[in-house]
Amino acid sequence: MRRLLNPYLRVMEKRRLRNAKSPGALRRALEVNARLFFLPRGRGFTKTRIAGVPVLRRDGVAPLLLYFHGGGYVFGSPTTHKAMLAQIARRVGCGLILPDYRKAPEHPFPAAVEDALEVYSAVMETPGGVVLGGDSAGGGLALALLAEILRLGLPLPKGLFAFSPLTDFTGSGESLRSNAASDVVLPAERTGDMTDMYLQGADPNDPRASPLFAAFTGAPPVWLCAGDTEILLDDTRRMTERLREQGVQVTEVIAHDLPHVWPLFHTLLPEARATLGQVSDWIRRL
Repeated sequence: MRRLLNPYLRVMEKRRLRNAKSPGALRRALEVNARLFFLPRGRGFTKTRIAGVPVLRRDGVAPLLLYFHGGGYVFGSPTTHKAMLAQIARRVGCGLILPDYRKAPEHPFPAAVEDALEVYSAVMETPGGVVLGGDSAGGGLALALLAEILRLGLPLPKGLFAFSPLTDFTGSGESLRSNAASDVVLPAERTGDMTDMYLQGADPNDPRASPLFAAFTGAPPVWLCAGDTEILLDDTRRMTERLREQGVQVTEVIAHDLPHVWPLFHTLLPEARATLGQVSDWIRRL
């Protein structure tokens, strides 16, 4: 199935991301794709607010999974990712909270980090603990949140996992160039536009934007994955190195020839279902 999905993504999704003229166009397209491809859509969720931030919530037993969706800090929503998270919840039995954090360009950096910290502060004392998760920009947001938790001395989550996280807004990863042709989803030439929409002049070296440069000493276990053809491959590889240098226990999974955030395609790819099973097993062992 991968041999059919990758060419489709290259022709349709990568072209759409390359040619999108506005944040609204990006948002509408992902919502449509989620209804078509990210099935089953995930039941049992309720809309509510936590610390003033809109969230999707699904009850379950411990631990509570606080998950931040991807989309370059510009598009995406809890709705686009709830089907994938429902698969993890089914395997683990955990509760879910998916924040609809504020997006750029209407709400630039550090609005998303502020929302993430507000939600975590409201749930950090949950019996059985909290696990942080995210994908792409949401993976970077989860890591930035973890660094803020450590800096502020807040109660720690049990662990963190991230699919294809965006960890460096300076664009210094070699894979941004070496994998520009092989990445079937993300057009490397649009990274500058996304950076401008989110940072709007803020320092890309700020660890709240680029957790690659954050302090993580004392952090709980971390699980990271990326595909070897992704432009964000080095964001995961260097993040793993950075965490291990600071004494953090890291599980790193580098998969061959799989698209950006491939677990989203769990109804199509056996590899996606296997990865969801791996991270679910990891959560249960925390």
